[in-house]
Amino acid sequence: MRAFVAVEISNREVISSIKKFQSEINFKAKPVELQNLHFTLLFLGEISEEICQKIKLALKTIQFSSFRVNFKGIGAFPKIKFPRVIWIGIDAVGGNALIDLAKKVENVLSPLGFTSDKPFKSHITIFRIKNKVGDISKEMEKFRSYEFGSQEISNIKLKQSVLTPQGPVYSDLAEIKATT
Repeated sequence: MRAFVAVEISNREVISSIKKFQSEINFKAKPVELQNLHFTLLFLGEISEEICQKIKLALKTIQFSSFRVNFKGIGAFPKIKFPRVIWIGIDAVGGNALIDLAKKVENVLSPLGFTSDKPFKSHITIFRIKNKVGDISKEMEKFRSYEFGSQEISNIKLKQSVLTPQGPVYSDLAEIKATT
């Protein structure tokens, strides 16, 4: 099964703001389904059922306190002039807390052979772009400091991802709640 560790976006006001933003963008891009919005703390790839059980046990050892993130600003990967992904960022304090959480996940899963191939970047993918759209910096400029709301982060989830022609379908394999 294909799996990853994530923090889901569940605040209705934040989701509503993202939906509104997705409807206002004026270029050809595929919006991420609202129920699929998340921060990927660590992508695991294909895992066996046996490894999945070991991952669940390792994740349950993580201790973290809940914290708040404020969603603001947008950006693109790899760059705004030729984007493949449009994302929403978060404030520095919430971003640092997510980075710490991602490090905790990697620390408990690295003995099982799971490490990140790049540093964690606090962002939520909201559009995927398959065909070149060219420079969208003017369109994006008006949303540079757009605020989407905030959310309390109080759990992480081990998620399964099944790829379909209509897009990925996610399901929960395990949930780890904040200790305080």
